[in-house]
Formats: sequence, C-alpha cells, structure tokens
Amino acid sequence: MNEPLLIDRSPDRVTAQLNRPDKRNAIDRETIDALHSLCAELEAVPRILILTGGDDFAAGADIAQLRARRAEDAHRGINAMAFTRIAALPMPVVAALDGYALGGGAELAYAADVRIGTPRLKIGNPEPNLGILAAAGASWRLREIVGDGLATEMLLTGRMLTADEALAAGLVSGVHAPDGLLPAAHAIADRIAAADPLAIRHTKTALRAPRDAHPAIDGDLQAELFESPEKMRRMTEFLERKERR
Repeated sequence: MNEPLLIDRSPDRVTAQLNRPDKRNAIDRETIDALHSLCAELEAVPRILILTGGDDFAAGADIAQLRARRAEDAHRGINAMAFTRIAALPMPVVAALDGYALGGGAELAYAADVRIGTPRLKIGNPEPNLGILAAAGASWRLREIVGDGLATEMLLTGRMLTADEALAAGLVSGVHAPDGLLPAAHAIADRIAAADPLAIRHTKTALRAPRDAHPAIDGDLQAELFESPEKMRRMTEFLERKERR
C-alpha cells in the first residue's frame, strides 16, 4: 500500500508530497492521519514545511468517504482539525500548487502561510454542488486572504480561479513553470531559513494573532527577541560589515 505522504526531511525543512496520484490526491482519512503525524513531528522539532502534490495538488476530499459521513462526523471536524493544526505549526508552511487545488485541497492550501502555483493551477471550492459547504477553513481563511467579495462569490458559486486570477487576488504570491515550482518553493524556504528561527516563529505568531491582540503581542514578542543572543550576534555582524565597506 502506498504511503499517503512522501516525506523528505532535512535539518531546516520537510517536504511532504500528497501521494494518491490515481485519485488526483483526493484527501482521505489516511492522508489526514498522516498530516497529523507530520504535525506532531514538526511541533516537536520545528522546521519549515513545503506541501506539494505533483501534477495535482489535491482535487478535493475523497467523495466516497465524504458520502458516508454523518452529523457526528461533521462535529468532529476531521479535515478542519488537521488543517488548523497545519496553520498553527511553529515555522512557516509553503504550499506549492500545480493542477487542481479544489475543495479540501484548496482548504489545505489556505492553511499555508505562503502559496505559489503554476499556470495550470485551478483553485476553488465547489462543495455546494455536492450538497455540502466548505467547512474546513474556507469560510474564514479565504475571506482573510482575498477579501469578502471574492471569497463570497467563490464559495457561493463554486468559481475556480486560474493561476493569473489567483495571483491578482493575492491567493498565490507567484506563478512558476511546473518544473520550476518546487525549486521556487525551496528558494522561499532558503530565505526563511537564513533568518533567525526564533524571529521567524515570533513573526508567524504575530501574523496569526487576532487584531485586538496588537500591539501588545508585538511588544511581548519583540521583548524576548531584544534579549536574545542571536539578535546581538546578527546585529553586531551587520554593523561590522557596514564599517568594513
């Protein structure tokens, strides 16, 4: 039996590829369980996460499994809890999107901190056409990313955005040729990895905090960084390089 995730680990990042190509990476319960296991690993040893899927990121949730779910399953939030955990990981998550990112696949992408795509990208939420709603984060994460107007249209009509439309809406931050997608994701990870890991973690915490937590949370996080040895080392090196110019 194929593993639902293909995982490549290095000291500063983990790359996880959804691995159900015959189902266009439809997200089933085994994939959710694997994502939970990966989250546990990254919560214990924080690293950057790159999520990808090959020719298709994920064409949705597994419809056969969804059809069998009942009210108690909805209250358990099977997909929603996994995506919330991904969004809350200490270090940034980069989603590299090719082909279809629909339904649950789109909601997994919305949970990432950075999203990039290829010209083949189609992203959206057609759930009402199947008699359900997008309940794994789209109703609030998508609004935060693209704004109320576009998010409302997408969720009510099932409209799929092309790569260019997603770029214009800020849903993805870059569009790359398919063979350059993963290198572009790693280039983003390289820039993140070059910074102080604690400063990156605190920046993500500040970005994810509710509006009424600011500016107090910024001061609290900055206070810890101001006292850190890494801040002193990096600023000293910066000043010494400037003096040598």
